[in-house]
Amino acid sequence: MNKLNRRDFLKTTLLTTASLSLFPALRTSAGPNEEIGVAVVGFHGRGRAHIDGYSRVKGTRLVALCDVDQHVMDGELKRCANRGQEPKSYTDIRKLLENPDVDIVSIAMPNHWHSLAGVWSIQAGKDVYVEKPVSHEVWEGRQLVKAARNHNRIVQTGTQCRSSSGITEAIQWVREGNIGKIIRARGLCYKRRPSIGKVTHPTPIPEWIDYNLWCGPAPEVPLMREHLHYDWHWVWPTGNGDLGNQGIHQMDIARWALGEPELSPRVLSVGGRLGYVDDGTTPNTLVVFHDYPAAPLIFEVRGLPSKAGSNQMDSYRGARIGVVVDCEGGSMVIPSYDTAVIYDKHQTEIKRFRGASSHFQNFIDAVRSRRYTDLHADILQGHISSGLCHTGNISYRLGKKRPPEEIRDAVNADKDLAEAVGRMEEHLGANNIDLHKTPATLGVALRMNPETERFIGNRRANRLLRRHYRKPFVVPAKV
Repeated sequence: MNKLNRRDFLKTTLLTTASLSLFPALRTSAGPNEEIGVAVVGFHGRGRAHIDGYSRVKGTRLVALCDVDQHVMDGELKRCANRGQEPKSYTDIRKLLENPDVDIVSIAMPNHWHSLAGVWSIQAGKDVYVEKPVSHEVWEGRQLVKAARNHNRIVQTGTQCRSSSGITEAIQWVREGNIGKIIRARGLCYKRRPSIGKVTHPTPIPEWIDYNLWCGPAPEVPLMREHLHYDWHWVWPTGNGDLGNQGIHQMDIARWALGEPELSPRVLSVGGRLGYVDDGTTPNTLVVFHDYPAAPLIFEVRGLPSKAGSNQMDSYRGARIGVVVDCEGGSMVIPSYDTAVIYDKHQTEIKRFRGASSHFQNFIDAVRSRRYTDLHADILQGHISSGLCHTGNISYRLGKKRPPEEIRDAVNADKDLAEAVGRMEEHLGANNIDLHKTPATLGVALRMNPETERFIGNRRANRLLRRHYRKPFVVPAKV
């Protein structure tokens, strides 16, 4: 069925405000000259990069925008007008999905909306680009994968490093055994995150923001922090901390390098929100140990500077926000989104890879080919890497504050974990943090069945795999 017929069909179909009808997946292919209608949802931050990114992809047209903040919407509409664009504007994504001119939905909403917005868009017959992490919990990420497959939709994850030719070639070169067997992969997120402050009473919601829609699946409760926007990353009902914010990129690259296709069978986290007391609840310091049998994946989050009073951040072997993969005969360091450097076992550089392409172009190319295997970051990859962030956070959330000696004893059996925790302690000490007075949290060691994506023998942990949704903002069980 051609695109005109598809649109005629969709114009006769209505979406209710409570749930979305399941539209047939009518698009079979799009020719190279066929225009693709783009809708961007959420653009107070990353969404602007979506709008600009598609403007550089031939054959696309921005037809709709959606945001719950009218001031943000007004500003973007003005930018669009200056570029000669006239997209329709929406506050509610459910109304946007009724628009038959929308072929793809590009989602840059807060994390707690990602999976639901993706599932709804798929059920409405749209292809989807969804920002990282693709989910707020493990279960809903798997639902998004199921929806994509069941409806034959093209769904790209916003881990744009997957479109780096330099990183792709380097990982392939390392996995071919050119510097020996991989021993470990380490992801790094050393990114300064200051205090978000502490309020004594609820912060009023501006009248130009639809707070009900902003909350969506999350509880609609008084705002107990100074800023609604962005600082949602640092509270559990809406965010996943920096592990699931910046860190998901590096988690994805580290897992990619290891070649692991599933969630890890064992995870343990150590860390805390240390150095200040504020309204945030997610850790600003964290070490996560994913115990894959072939080689472990260790992840480190640091939000404090290199030392008290400094504006600089630590680095590890030349990387601050990056990945280090150790092998028997050398190592690979990925310090940026488009570069990978290979070292021999004496830390002498022997090879360098560099290059990147448009992640949005790759998505549109796959939309035209109708082959999800053409995607650089298919939704399944996004789900697994996002899930590693979530399981690491779950270990931490179930943990308890413990004195440093007890934490050292608990991690001593895993030398890689013990080494990372030791450097974490040194970093906190450089920031004048006494772990006897303000202890770190020792997470719970969790075992998982990767096939079922359920923890073994821990009901409390399994309850954190799926949230209680606020109706009508519910990720459906049947997708």
